[in-house]
Amino acid sequence: IMQPKDEDELVDMLHTGLQLGSPCFIRYPRGAGEGVAIKESPVALPIGKAETVREGNNIIIWALGPMVPLAQKLAAEIEADQGITVGVVNARFAKPLDIELLEKHANKASLLVTMEDHVVTGGFGSAVLEALQGFDRPAPLERIGWPDRFVEHGSSVDVLRAAHGLSPDKIKQDILCRWQRLGAIPVEADA
Repeated sequence: IMQPKDEDELVDMLHTGLQLGSPCFIRYPRGAGEGVAIKESPVALPIGKAETVREGNNIIIWALGPMVPLAQKLAAEIEADQGITVGVVNARFAKPLDIELLEKHANKASLLVTMEDHVVTGGFGSAVLEALQGFDRPAPLERIGWPDRFVEHGSSVDVLRAAHGLSPDKIKQDILCRWQRLGAIPVEADA
């Protein structure tokens, strides 16, 4: 199960799906894309491998699909405002997860966050939570996504997100509240 961060990655995922020779599922949102340039030739993505798009040790956000650009923006804001390092991972795959990278992050971060444009219950964040249970010392996890209840139609995605606690400001507030509740101490960057 793949979900692209932008239209260029969607092309790569379509190319990857055609190469597989087995069923796959690509989730993509309605509406306009990010407006990024599309490569001349698509690239086959390694199945189940995430992409680190921003390094950080204190908080690491695992984002899926259209939440990746928002996660990058919020990471930069939190780092500038709070002085704590925030990494961002483009998970790319809700299934299979990049267990190797997830375990590395679970052992080094003070807080892991998942962000998905999907219902939290039974979604990507739940899969990450299940994976963390198998690790020796998993970091605490904050899952961010849609509530598990009826979501009415709205005039725009931004209006719906704001109504259900998924506005950029609310997500940032939720991450920082969890960080503060943990009483976490910033971790130095890797030497």
